[in-house]
Amino acid sequence: MATVRAATEAFHRLHEQDTFVMPNPWDAGSAVTLERMGFPALATTSAGAAWSLGRADRGLRLDDALAHLRELADAVAVPLNADFEGGYAVESEEVAEHVAAAVATGIAGLSIEDSTGVAEHPLHDRALAIERIAAARRAIDESGTGVLLTARSEGFVVGRPDLDETVARLQAYADAGADCLYAPRLTTADEVATIVGAVAPKPVNVLLNAPFLSVAEAADLGVRRISVGGTLARAAWGGWLAAAHELRERGTVTRFAQLPDVDGMLGAREA
Repeated sequence: MATVRAATEAFHRLHEQDTFVMPNPWDAGSAVTLERMGFPALATTSAGAAWSLGRADRGLRLDDALAHLRELADAVAVPLNADFEGGYAVESEEVAEHVAAAVATGIAGLSIEDSTGVAEHPLHDRALAIERIAAARRAIDESGTGVLLTARSEGFVVGRPDLDETVARLQAYADAGADCLYAPRLTTADEVATIVGAVAPKPVNVLLNAPFLSVAEAADLGVRRISVGGTLARAAWGGWLAAAHELRERGTVTRFAQLPDVDGMLGAREA
């Protein structure tokens, strides 16, 4: 418990200082490797975790998610933020119950999003979305863990790229108790700057999954935290799929050259 508390306190301090990059591993091996590379914090990716189980994004069940959080939290000492999707529930009471279970896994932070997964109505009504963030806040406070709460507004992800609505939601989520605000899939520096200014002084997370910003440019805009979502996992899939296609279709293995020394990175076990 002392180690978890130290990680949580360190995670809060990161949000009070300069811009930091928090990449998203998809399993224990990628988490350990990113930690050893020197990243000060890590975040899970629900998409990457689902792919590793042979499912599409949003294919995790609550039990899957909790087990994944425990595995990664146990694997690393740096703070771990949980991509907890929509709390694996709709109503705020269930969100609170599930958040309470999540914060017991050893994580230092947790995000809740406002998307529904329903194409005809992709975002929760704003009033319910606010209630859900407030419920997550209460669950964290009652746990005494100090886990950092991030509220995500998903309009730009689900085909509702309304900046004014996104800003209004993030401001309301901040008022409901979110410690950090996040709108994935922004596409311009102006959009980022607008959100940073609108929720200040609370910190903002920006997703870098396309080359519209560099880390330095995001820092200049006042972004405090940077993540990459499932894109590192997708890059890994791209590499091995290309090698597998070459093997299957051409019978050659040119992509097997100059591969990384994974045992060297992770520490080879004695035979």
